[in-house]
Amino acid sequence: MSLKVIAFNGSPRANGNTYQSLRIVLEQLEKTGIETELIQLGGKTLAGCRACGACRQSGEPRCFQDDDGMNEYIVKILEADGVIIGSPVYFGNVTPEVKALIDRVGYTTGSRLKNKVGTAVVSVRRAGSNFTYAAINFFFGIKQMIIATSSYWNMTLSREVGDVQQDAEGIRTFVTLGENMAWLLSKTHGE
Repeated sequence: MSLKVIAFNGSPRANGNTYQSLRIVLEQLEKTGIETELIQLGGKTLAGCRACGACRQSGEPRCFQDDDGMNEYIVKILEADGVIIGSPVYFGNVTPEVKALIDRVGYTTGSRLKNKVGTAVVSVRRAGSNFTYAAINFFFGIKQMIIATSSYWNMTLSREVGDVQQDAEGIRTFVTLGENMAWLLSKTHGE
């Protein structure tokens, strides 16, 4: 059975610390043969949920705001076995693009994400990582997903691009996270 994990970089810095942190996790998954895909979410113009209810009325897992690529992300999440959402800290929370993803995927997918594996990856300069980490995990929890964890909260202390490479504890945390997510995926999918 082929397993796939989709990851979203919620930072507008396409090659910044959030991206580099996600790559550390994805490399561990790839070592076990899990297929991965990393989507650059940050910097895209994504609308928030309008609470129109059209997705719930239709029963289809698609948003009726069909002009910003969100439906493509919804399909990719539905097709994946695992989901990683990475975000830097913006005033103590996720970026606007991550919030749009969480809200719109949350409304459109109903119970279709149940038992998928999810995890958060957070890049922070100094404070606010726990709130950002929690915001992403609240989404996974309410969607009845199984949350992969590490030996510490999945975050790095980093400001300038590349600072994550100097955060030995953060790197160990992300390596362990990738290993744990791979193990969890193998257990939940009968491997």
